[in-house]
Amino acid sequence: MHFYEHELRALKRANRFRERICRDDTGVDLASNDYLALAHSKPLLEATCKILSSYRTHAPKASMLVNGYHPIHRAFEKALCEANGFEEGLILGSGFSANLALIEALARRGDTLFIDEKFHASGMLATRVIEANTVRFEHNCAEHLERLLKASTATRNIVVVEGVYSMQGDLLNREIIDIANHYGAILIVDEAHSSGVVGARLMGIFDLYGITVASNHIKMGTLGKAYGSFGGYILASHHIITYLINRAKPVIYATALSLFDTLLGHQALQYILSHAQILNEEIDRRRRIVCEYLGVEMPALIAAVPIGSNTEALHIKEALQREGITVGAIRPPTVDTAIIRLIARLGESDERLQFTCKFINNFQVK
Repeated sequence: MHFYEHELRALKRANRFRERICRDDTGVDLASNDYLALAHSKPLLEATCKILSSYRTHAPKASMLVNGYHPIHRAFEKALCEANGFEEGLILGSGFSANLALIEALARRGDTLFIDEKFHASGMLATRVIEANTVRFEHNCAEHLERLLKASTATRNIVVVEGVYSMQGDLLNREIIDIANHYGAILIVDEAHSSGVVGARLMGIFDLYGITVASNHIKMGTLGKAYGSFGGYILASHHIITYLINRAKPVIYATALSLFDTLLGHQALQYILSHAQILNEEIDRRRRIVCEYLGVEMPALIAAVPIGSNTEALHIKEALQREGITVGAIRPPTVDTAIIRLIARLGESDERLQFTCKFINNFQVK
């Protein structure tokens, strides 16, 4: 029986139907979150395989708290802490799991969690399973957040934001960090789309703004984007990480992150740190191209081009697909109104990026 036929028909009528399509690796990829093209790096892959083959085991075999915590995990956590200025780290299966772990474990009864209204779906899902009071504040609005924090009588205040917002492409408002510090709030920053993309050392928002890490700061990052691997991590004070190890369900009840992905992420971290200057130059060049040819200011590597119509967004995506170029056509409920999401990733040529920007711009004019 087709239990959800009515719902599926409704999605198709609204041009919101989704399906999996195997990608064509011969085409131009301006849709993936592989910002630095490290998912294509054969030297990183070969180095990872060589190191992993020197160990007796190649899989974690268990949860991190049973027998799955491997020296490979620990070495990467230490490297992340050293690179980002945090006391302690914790590796998890994905960025999605990391956000669930943070919010579900940290937000207790009597607390208030203030979450940006445009925060990732993983955080919004987590707010449904907590006993803490949840308040959404206006996107990137420091003034609104300050009014809410000033009026709060909660046991603990927790602020949840992104370093770079995945569908808007904008940077976290620096004032929000200052306000969270001023009111003594725990600050969770999802750096999935900023780590590896912004900052002098490409370590993300804390790096970009020159923030001295404090005990109330928590950084969540992923390996499946700029790091060209898969997995997630949390960086925080020793106190916070100790608490998460004891309370966070995605840590306690899930098999530890694969050793291969952890090693690959570690290799990527080392590469990014040692090539930060040249990578920043390449990122800046792509920002200039997008601004010149599409008229979109792009502080990171995400260009969110407003389209409005689901049908029109799909037409643009399909037209570019016929040119061998893939971009994202993002539709509600992921965004309020449809956008073309173009990722100006380093793996594609300047010429193809210019062509794509001009194509989208001309398509809009018509």
